[in-house]
Amino acid sequence: MEISAELVKKLRAKTGAGVMDCKIALQEAQGDPEKAIEILKKKGLAAAAKKADRIATEGLIGSYIHAGGKIGVLLEVNCETDFVARTEEFQTLVKDIAMHIAASNPSYLRREDIPTEILNKEREIYKAQMEGSGKPEKVIEKIVDGKMEKYFAEVCLYEQPFIKDTDKTIRDLINEYIAKFGENINIRRFVRFQLGEGLEKK
Repeated sequence: MEISAELVKKLRAKTGAGVMDCKIALQEAQGDPEKAIEILKKKGLAAAAKKADRIATEGLIGSYIHAGGKIGVLLEVNCETDFVARTEEFQTLVKDIAMHIAASNPSYLRREDIPTEILNKEREIYKAQMEGSGKPEKVIEKIVDGKMEKYFAEVCLYEQPFIKDTDKTIRDLINEYIAKFGENINIRRFVRFQLGEGLEKK
């Protein structure tokens, strides 16, 4: 099937994938852009999974100051080579994530970072909300699991919907860049400061 340059260009603008990757995905999808996006996502996830074990010690420490100096973010994003760390695209990624942290205020990096006692407390709260509903235990468990997934999407940076494109999570964004650069990329740590946070106003 003949794929037009215009179609490739549109898919590239949407996904940030390489020209040849876009063309191949469109050919596989018989010219359907939505199917092509799914194909690129799957390939990106497969590429990311392969690279996840590789050590990333290069990268950047990025910062972002918002609301006239009232909110500030510092974060470390790692990649494998200094060459990638110095690219404009990687620097943009770091800045976008810093802006996202300023806006979305995540409490943790990943769900694995949440202490067990906090997870147990959340589950107990959701279970208590279902008490007296008359629903079977299995149904309640499923509802609680669904509420926990929503909780992770609220408090974990990697699982939050990206502020610039809420159809993708921060993890999806990172995976896209892993596929693009062919290197492992991960957010190592972050801190968000809000002026006066924790202080009582008199």
